[in-house]
Parts: sequence; structure tokens; C-alpha cells
Amino acid sequence: MPSTSDVAAVVAHDQAVGRLRESYGRIPYGEPVRLAKRSSNLFRPRAEIDRPGLDVSKLTGVIAVDPAGRTADVQGMCTYEDLVAATLPHGLTPMVVPQLKTITLGGAVTGLGIESSSFRAGLPHESVLELDILTGAGELVTARPEGEHADLFRVFPNSYGTLGYATRLRIELDRISPYVALRHVRVGLDELAPAIASIVADGMYDGEPVHFVDGVAFSPSEVYLTLGRNSDAAVRTSDYTGQQIYYRSIRQRQTDFLTAYDYLWRWDTDWFWCSAAFGAQKPVVRRLWPKRWRRSDVFHKIVGFENRHHVAARLNKRRGRPDRERVVQDVEIPVERLAEFLRWFDAEVGMRPVWLCPLRLRGETAWPLYPLRPGATYVNVGFWGTVPIAPGAADGDVNRRIEAAVTEFGGHKSLYSDAYYDRDTFDRLYNVPAWDEVKKRYDPDARLTGLYEKAVTRR
Repeated sequence: MPSTSDVAAVVAHDQAVGRLRESYGRIPYGEPVRLAKRSSNLFRPRAEIDRPGLDVSKLTGVIAVDPAGRTADVQGMCTYEDLVAATLPHGLTPMVVPQLKTITLGGAVTGLGIESSSFRAGLPHESVLELDILTGAGELVTARPEGEHADLFRVFPNSYGTLGYATRLRIELDRISPYVALRHVRVGLDELAPAIASIVADGMYDGEPVHFVDGVAFSPSEVYLTLGRNSDAAVRTSDYTGQQIYYRSIRQRQTDFLTAYDYLWRWDTDWFWCSAAFGAQKPVVRRLWPKRWRRSDVFHKIVGFENRHHVAARLNKRRGRPDRERVVQDVEIPVERLAEFLRWFDAEVGMRPVWLCPLRLRGETAWPLYPLRPGATYVNVGFWGTVPIAPGAADGDVNRRIEAAVTEFGGHKSLYSDAYYDRDTFDRLYNVPAWDEVKKRYDPDARLTGLYEKAVTRR
């Protein structure tokens, strides 16, 4: 196909796939098959395994971009940072670009990814045209919406590497202008859902087109929607990679301009607002903190260090402070229940702020393992931090209450972080019978970890 690729890129990809298959063959039969990968955007600590893994080290690039057809062929371990770098010069971007630079395309498709285009573009897997998958049985298959491997194509999203790993994905691309014009609109909590429903239905707000929408609830009485519009010109653009902090600007200004690049990565510099936990928002610390290290993957490594060594936890204990429970979750709530859920969350959990991002499936059919209703509008509610463990309570109690509430409100929860469901509830909520049917075909010897075992028991 016409593209910016050349024969060398295709040959290099074929060689990388060969290395991957060779590494599969070196894993002794009966041993679990896992990626030999140092980094991850998951917040689910997993048991360490000191055994050979799958070599995906050369599956990190963009094979081809077709500007005319608005598609790209991308290796499974390619980060969105590198993918955007290849498409943006053509005025194109993936249909949905998750907020953090080092999320991989394969990870977003087999897991979950949501961003401010999701109210019109759906979820990352909905823009996949075809993908090559190394299955648990060691076979390389090409899965498409129709054909021999359509069952794998449908069940692969939200399977989190339990059915196989994507080596190549062909995806649709979307047009984006050089700039994005922003409006930060403050709305009352009871006005929030009607405003979102109207924007989703019309793609407009107050007479202007809306191409991107997300929001922040700083409290139930202070909620903002940020409306983005493609723009070919800007009077003056803001820079939130230096001393200025993006999420604070939402409260400080009604309008703003960002380059397309800076808009796509506006949340990465400060990991939304979570960089405050490391002191990175204090002016003196920020000046001393090198800009190249002000990014989400660096903060994630600091969290990983704490998870392994518990330095902060030990200091808190010495100071007589209570232990803390990690509450890092993204949940989808039906838009009509949003205000009710936010009030419950603020009263019962009390974490502020929370991120809000409307989403709606592009297609007319549900995806088996993440059964959102076609035609329905949901709002992703994201909250990331810790809460004190109350006297007499146990670590995990708050997360369990959230899980129960999400189900009660008719919502659904992604599995990139801690999950506490019992087996029967998990199987029902995540349609494990559909997963099991495909698992038996593509991983008959169960070389890959099961979905419940990976998501809940952290294997």
C-alpha cells in the first residue's frame, strides 16, 4: 500500500516476529508464557518469575503510515508517544490517544484506553482493522472482524494478554489540526449529565463544534468540562511542560490554545495531578526537576520502587500515621447516574479531584469482555491515589465498596489496577464463559495466565 514505509521496515518487522517465536520455543513446556518486559503501565503488582520470557524488544515501532488511506501498521509494543510522532507530521493521529506516553498500542487494545475523543471515536480496539496475534499455543494468526479468526478478534480486547500478544495492528487514523482551542466550562453537578448528553448527540456546545471533551470534578460543587476544537491557527499557545501546570489552568482560565502535540500529552507531564505526591508541583522542586524526567513513566517507576521497598509506608508508621490503601481505578458510569455516583464517591471515599471522560461505543454491537451497551453514553470516572485505612478496616475494603457501588450504579470497571471480585462475580461481570470458549481454541494447554488469575490474584 502507498505509505511512508519501505522494504527495510517490513523485513525488520519479520525478523522481530522471528525473534519472538524463537523465544517462545525456548520457554520449557509447562512453564508460564509471559513477556520479557521491564516496564508496564499496569497498577497491578504481579508475582515475579525468574524464567525466560517472550522477546518483544524489537516490536516497538511503526511499520507504515498510509496518509491517503488514513491507516497505520504498527508493532504491538509501540508506545503512543512514538506512534503519534509518526502520524502527526501528516496531520493524523490515532482515533483515541490514551493520556500517558508509554502506553503501548497493543496494551491499549488488549486492555483499555479512553481519552477525550472517546465520545465520538469509542475505544482503541474499535479502530483496529486487523491484527497479528501470537497465541498461547505459539501460533501466529491474523484476526479480522470477519473470517476464520473473527472469534479471537472480538474477544481479544480486555483479555489483558491471556489469549495472546499482538505483534502487528492495522488501525484507522483521524485528522487533527495543528492546534486545539480549549474552553473550560464550569457546570453544576446536576447540569453535567445533560450537557454531556447534548454534546454527544450534536457534537456542538453553545454554537461551536466540539471534537474533544473531558472534565474534572474538583468537588461536587466545582465541576468543569473542557471542550476542545480543532483549529488551524492560534493567537498564543500555552506550555504546561515547564513551571505551569495544566490541571490548575482549568480553574484559572476560560479559554486556552495548545499545539496538537501538547494537547495530546497535556496530562502526561504531571501524571494528571499525581505528580504532587512526589513534590514535583512545588515551584522550587519543579525548577530543579529536569524536564525530561517530568513525565508519567518516571513517576510510575517511583511508585514501583515504593511498592517493592515500602519506604514511605515505613516512614508513615514511624510517625504514627495510619497505613494507606491504594485506590487507583477507572470506572465507566452511565451518564444518567453520573451525578449520583459522584456524590456517593465524595461522601464515601473523598478523593479529589476526579477525572471525567465521556465515551460511547462507535459500533452497534457490544464487545464480549467489556460489555458496555451500544448506543449508551458512559462517563469514565478516574481517581488515583491513596486513602487512610480506618481503625478496624483492612487493606482493600475501600476498593471493594467501590466495586460494589459501580455495579449498583450500572457501571463497569477496567482491570488495569487492583481488583477484588470473587470468582463468580468476576465471571459474570466480564463474560468469562465467552473468554473461556476462545481460550480453549487458541491456548488449549493454558500456557498463558487466566484472566481472573491475572486481574485478581496478581499472577
